[in-house]
Amino acid sequence: MTDPSQLHHVVVVGAGFAGLQAVHDLAGAPVRITIIDQRNHHLFQPLLYQVATASLATSEIAWPIRHLLRNRREVTTLLATVTGVEADAKRVVLEDGSHIPYDTLVLATGARHAYFGHDEWEPFAPGLKTLEDATTIRRRILTAFERAERETNPERQAALLTFVIIGAGPTGVELAGTIAELARETLKRDFRHIDTARTRVVLVEAGPRVLAAFTEDLSAYARKSLEKLGVEVALGQPVSACGPEGVVYGDTRLNAGTIIWAAGVQASPAAEWLGAEADRAGRIKVEPDLTVAGHPDIFAVGDTATMLAPDGKPVPGIAPAAKQAGAHVARVIRARLKGDTAPQPFRYHHQGNLATIGKRLAIIDFGRIKLRGALAWWIWGLAHIYFLIGVRNRLSVALSWLWAYVRDQRSSRLITQGSAGELRPNDAKKGAEAGQP
Repeated sequence: MTDPSQLHHVVVVGAGFAGLQAVHDLAGAPVRITIIDQRNHHLFQPLLYQVATASLATSEIAWPIRHLLRNRREVTTLLATVTGVEADAKRVVLEDGSHIPYDTLVLATGARHAYFGHDEWEPFAPGLKTLEDATTIRRRILTAFERAERETNPERQAALLTFVIIGAGPTGVELAGTIAELARETLKRDFRHIDTARTRVVLVEAGPRVLAAFTEDLSAYARKSLEKLGVEVALGQPVSACGPEGVVYGDTRLNAGTIIWAAGVQASPAAEWLGAEADRAGRIKVEPDLTVAGHPDIFAVGDTATMLAPDGKPVPGIAPAAKQAGAHVARVIRARLKGDTAPQPFRYHHQGNLATIGKRLAIIDFGRIKLRGALAWWIWGLAHIYFLIGVRNRLSVALSWLWAYVRDQRSSRLITQGSAGELRPNDAKKGAEAGQP
């Protein structure tokens, strides 16, 4: 019987789509695996905005990593933060200074928010990458309505009922459409001193159109659909200032109670750990087989890496691409263990772009086939339910969406990690801490 300590040791940093897929596809291989993540859960990020907008609960889109890998005796799960890689010594460095040796390293460390040199904007315009981000944004959205209910100054009340989303990619569009529906449908009977239908939702984009990854006709449809929902779309107007009172974009200064950042991402510092070449977003420029140049024993996948697809365009930073990359790494490791060390280039297979605009509208681009409207929304919903983990979660999310579709109700409208003290209209300090003007 083989001593487990003598088995090839694969260390995976990050339990997102790419990292978890690599671990999953290595099942049965003669390896021992250590997976390290700074959180104890795997997160289904495509639905994170629905937690932020009170449509889903956190437990419906996240699962404990240990539970997912409970039957994999060869896998050790560590809750820790990696702070560096000593490539010559073949070990990763943890936040407490300890080391984890590896034979093969898979960096699937994901991405964080990018404020394009204006990190001072973050307290006023949080991004959406983690469950903590989602619950923070949910609290700010719901608290804004509560504060507006108590506000007697009309201008102040109008500012509290103004929501600005910066960035018109899928996350920004989804947030804008859902917040508009939340205000105009879900909350319309809940308050006595404000008319939530007067809520302003403003989507600001520096580029010429929303959802730039889609074709121009689908992009135009998305914009028109947003405007029908009551969303104000401001294109070609980059944000130049962001603070407790609101934002400045183009020549417009707008007082806003809630600002959400959806404009850009920055890769983790994995490239810095290795001194590897990276793009402007910090993603490692990997070799065709997803290894890091000069380090054949180190792979970089998901949002940690950048490479070109067969059509010459960058592989998109979406869940299907990350899962494909994780599966490729597992295949290469298996081949190497059998003595096949020939490079195996990664081939990305595009499975289409999907984006939802509201609870009844979406757009889908499968290449030759393009869909929009209600049919696209149903397909979008089925696709996302399919990729959720566990029958219970699939049923729970399906029922939550059905309830919202039929009754215009969202079941997770809870203000957590806050108190009534944050609602005091004249408490400027509290307002700034909560991201309100």
